[in-house]
Amino acid sequence: MGTSQSAPIGRPRGFDADAALERAMLVFWERGYDGVSLSDLARSMGITKTSLYAAFGNKDDLFRKALERYAEGPAGYGAQALEQPTAREVAAAYLAGSLAATTYPGKPAGCLAVQGFVAAAHLDQTLRDALAHYRAEDRARLRDRFQRAIDEGDLPAGADPDVLARHLMTTADGIAVQASGGATRDEIQLVTDAILRSWPPL
Repeated sequence: MGTSQSAPIGRPRGFDADAALERAMLVFWERGYDGVSLSDLARSMGITKTSLYAAFGNKDDLFRKALERYAEGPAGYGAQALEQPTAREVAAAYLAGSLAATTYPGKPAGCLAVQGFVAAAHLDQTLRDALAHYRAEDRARLRDRFQRAIDEGDLPAGADPDVLARHLMTTADGIAVQASGGATRDEIQLVTDAILRSWPPL
């Protein structure tokens, strides 16, 4: 006796959504939020605008998803840096990761998130909130790690963990801007080396 099988519900997308999102992330990264249209995105992703809307939503939705992918992928160095045994090694790994991510051969120069912050005035409130949340989470993780370093005696008791976190993030933002402007990895490395020689900046 044969068994019956239910037909698949809905129509298959017919494209690799993960690969399409990767391409969208790269386009936003290279050209910024304002520098790309939905038509540009659909063409780069190899899909129609109808498929883009169905799978990812509108442009803001797609940018938010691309930002999340960026945070988990190219910008994943931030979470990895927190695992280093000392505060100085955390700072060194964070800056090295920022430098590598913003000057990686074959990838757009600079930082997708920093480009998003620059364009924030032109974004709707929901997307501005998403960007602010992304930044606040990054700062909170660094602040908590530096507070732990203070508690363990790895940093001076008078150190301000929030200031240290902001200092490191501001430096990383500067690295991204320099990379976008054409500075080479070797040139930026000289700056990060100088910053680490004065760590912590108390």
